[in-house]
Amino acid sequence: MSSFAFPRFLNVGAGALETAGDALDTLGLSRPLIVTDTFMVSTGAVDRLRTALELSGHKPEVFSETVPDPTTTSLQAGIRAVADHGADSVIGFGGGSPIDTAKALAVLGVNNRPMSEFKAPSSFTGPALPIIAIPTTAGSGSEATQFTVITDDATDEKMLCPGLSFLPAGAILDFELTVSMPPRLTADTAVDALTHAIEAYVSKRANPISDSLALSAISTISALVRRAYADGADREAREGLMMAATQAGIAFSNSSVCLVHGMSRPIGAHFHVAHGLSNAMLLPAVTRFSVHGNVSRYADCARAYGAATETTDDADAAAQLVTAIDRLCADVEVPTPAAYGIDAGRWRQLIPTMAEQAIASGSPGNNPVVPTQVQIQQIYADVYGG
Repeated sequence: MSSFAFPRFLNVGAGALETAGDALDTLGLSRPLIVTDTFMVSTGAVDRLRTALELSGHKPEVFSETVPDPTTTSLQAGIRAVADHGADSVIGFGGGSPIDTAKALAVLGVNNRPMSEFKAPSSFTGPALPIIAIPTTAGSGSEATQFTVITDDATDEKMLCPGLSFLPAGAILDFELTVSMPPRLTADTAVDALTHAIEAYVSKRANPISDSLALSAISTISALVRRAYADGADREAREGLMMAATQAGIAFSNSSVCLVHGMSRPIGAHFHVAHGLSNAMLLPAVTRFSVHGNVSRYADCARAYGAATETTDDADAAAQLVTAIDRLCADVEVPTPAAYGIDAGRWRQLIPTMAEQAIASGSPGNNPVVPTQVQIQQIYADVYGG
């Protein structure tokens, strides 16, 4: 038997941000803590959201001290903010990091336990504040997933924390919030969403519902990512990519991610590379390594991507997917770790630790080819560049 979980509602479309008050009313909530970052405050978007909520009779408060790749330490001020406001809900407003922070605060705000107790393989379904997610990027899919990722400051481990308690009750998908994203962030988040969709489809835990969402997301992303990268004001591309990111998020939340994610979390933890970018750095090499483990599934991805046709045999189609991913990452200028500025010596030194952490995450076990620790070390060595 398999189960399928996703938010109770999605408010979708241009201007959907203005429906935040209605979303709270749907859930019977009135005192949300808006969890965001200083950049979102500087754009005026947080004031816009707060004003809309106040005008609709709600009593919001803002916590803007989230950080990229949130840590156990960075959560402490947020836990105090939840208590000080008497919050009955949290609104994650921003990219993946504010939303992941909001999810963690929803659980920690009512459970006096360390975050490390919630990491996989445990799955938390206990008490938590209701979560509304409002993404401002089109990549993480966190607005629709039953996971959060928090770095343990004591160990530099990026902890995957799963469970229905981390699943937003609702999400507001307003693509107009993504129009100002710069090309680099546009590319990284889009390839992140593509990674989610491909891994959801080839995962050993895939199911028919996640399959349909994953293939739809792959098709949309391949058609629109270069357009949004070249012209951030392309509203059709922005709208399509936001929906695809959410589709991919729902898909992988219900089928699990695989080797790319297992390997990308340690890169983020040790070198402070944004999650979407670390996925993009790894996707070509990991796909090349994995493709022979389920040729027909990768062939389906190739056809959805537009890299192969229905008449292309599976082996050729799967090979064409690898080529297409290589070409996409080149076209949107995904850097290697070396080009990003990561020191070669430190990278080599940490390869054994990163490989051990990747295996420990459990994600590689869902991969079509389950790698050994030595094979993961070799992939890390291969992707570094020079």
